Amino acid sequence: MSEMRIRKRPKYLDLFSIMFSLPLPGHLSILHRASGAGLFLMLAPLLWLFQASVTSPESFECFASVAAHPVAKLLFAGLIWAFLHHFCAGVRFLFIDLDVGVDLAAARRSAAIVFAVSLTLTALVCWRILL
Repeated sequence: MSEMRIRKRPKYLDLFSIMFSLPLPGHLSILHRASGAGLFLMLAPLLWLFQASVTSPESFECFASVAAHPVAKLLFAGLIWAFLHHFCAGVRFLFIDLDVGVDLAAARRSAAIVFAVSLTLTALVCWRILL
């Protein structure tokens, strides 16, 4: 009878140290998935808010008063960032699927560009819409 080799599995996996040791494209990939999940989960409430805002002038006034609250503005700013980040990272991933920018230096450069562009666009859109 042959002996089976038993691999020792880690008993403690420190996820925070793994998260901080990821390169920039790793963070981009995780945030791309998280922003997509957040946008999906917020789709129904946003459609409900839109429907409530166009039903009548009174419901629009109620929506406008709620949307003017700073917490609502912060939530909308987060959703704007999630959309713009997900869009920019998605374009980057489409280029990677076409074998453009797959080497390490180009991947890190494109990840930094995605972060810069998405944050800049978020600041511009939030400044224009929310202020």
